[in-house]
Amino acid sequence: MSEDRNTSRDETVPDAPPPLGIDELLERVRAGYDRIGASEAAAAAETGALLVDIRYAALRDRDGLIPGALVVERNELEWRLDPRGSHRAAEAVGHDLQVVVCNEGYASSLAVASLRQLGLHRATDLIGGFQAWRAAGLPVTPPDPTPGI
Repeated sequence: MSEDRNTSRDETVPDAPPPLGIDELLERVRAGYDRIGASEAAAAAETGALLVDIRYAALRDRDGLIPGALVVERNELEWRLDPRGSHRAAEAVGHDLQVVVCNEGYASSLAVASLRQLGLHRATDLIGGFQAWRAAGLPVTPPDPTPGI
């Protein structure tokens, strides 16, 4: 009879680090890079940084877009921005590209950690995401009032 290797949720795997809660994970991830504010993100975009909007479609349809931002759904981000990837976006020109990810500031932080593991060492996120951009009075393309027409 084979030994059951499944563990319950309450059990830990020997020699594995203790599990983290999401707040602790975010704190650790964010400690590894400098996050930037809306005005810094706008200035970075003016000097060639790639702004990447990873919000899902319903939020973009509701709130609008940052002009010039590359829209990439979160579940496609690594494939689209890996400069060596077969499905990369044309904007993914190299590992030295400065990438600023925006969402609401939570998923974007985790996305940055993933991009940095791919070698995009200048990836960061926008503190407060799209909402902070809009609150700072930076340009926003309003949503289409007649979607689907």
